[in-house]
Amino acid sequence: MPRSLGSPSPRRRPCSAGRRPACTACKHPDPSFSRRLPVSDNFLDRREIGRTGLVTGRIGIGSTFDASTAVIESAFDRGVNYLYWGTVRQPDFAKAIRNLSKQHRDELILTIQSYSSDPGTIEAEVEEALASGGIENVDFLLLGNHAEPPHAGYYEVFEKMRDKGTVRFLSLSSHNRPMLPTLLEAHAKGETPIDILMLRYNPVHRGAEKDVFPYVPEAGGPFITTYTSTRWGHLVDPAKMPEGEVPVSGRDCYRYALSHPAVDMVTAGPANAAQMDQALEALEKGPLDADERERLERIGAYLYSQYAPQYPDQGDAEDVAAGIAKGQE
Repeated sequence: MPRSLGSPSPRRRPCSAGRRPACTACKHPDPSFSRRLPVSDNFLDRREIGRTGLVTGRIGIGSTFDASTAVIESAFDRGVNYLYWGTVRQPDFAKAIRNLSKQHRDELILTIQSYSSDPGTIEAEVEEALASGGIENVDFLLLGNHAEPPHAGYYEVFEKMRDKGTVRFLSLSSHNRPMLPTLLEAHAKGETPIDILMLRYNPVHRGAEKDVFPYVPEAGGPFITTYTSTRWGHLVDPAKMPEGEVPVSGRDCYRYALSHPAVDMVTAGPANAAQMDQALEALEKGPLDADERERLERIGAYLYSQYAPQYPDQGDAEDVAAGIAKGQE
């Protein structure tokens, strides 16, 4: 796994020291720079992203739930530098990116997602998004919701955009957990340029513990980021709790994912300052203890059996058939 790179204060601005010149052959920094320091349980430690030389905090922010510009800018002041202009490209999020980029572009890690099933449309889609957002380039193109490894056409369009300076690196999200070890193996063999894998993981959806995490190498693998930490708010909803249980805090939902040694970063989707605070408090609080983890997993197992996911993961079919998981109606 990527190594930690120091322990800044939660209010310290991100450091850009991780940006290193790329080698001409592969466009990645010299691998001898990477993973020299031990992984730490201190959630305030920063981590290096794959082979990129980029360094990030352990909470990133997605744009879907429309946190205000001020919330995003304040989070940057508190150490968040990974901004994912993703599923819903909210204008306030774009404004925050523009404002921060004026003085801090080298400290930001910007990602734009494409769900396109036709790689021939991706370049125009990304250029339109950049123009609408008022920014010139991003660090990562994220291929969204891929159930199979990308075919050569996706890599070709990425390389074209990379060579033009539109994007620098490649990432991928998937709801097909059993497919992801194939990409991990391809990464180990140098057969894919993907440097971030993004997948669902929370106390309800724990399938990655079986299907993905055992295949993540201790060093040299892709950066692993997770999302849907609150399970669309179910874990923090009093109405959905089993009898006798109080809701989980948003803070502890983030701590749950970050406590797994295979997880490098959690992408949060705050709608307001209070929700952003919950995510950042997770960094200060640190890993769950055994009792906290047991409680979250007990509640998670209940929710898994009672409430179907908004979007199912491939890999859950056996649990649905066994009655452990609630399937789609």
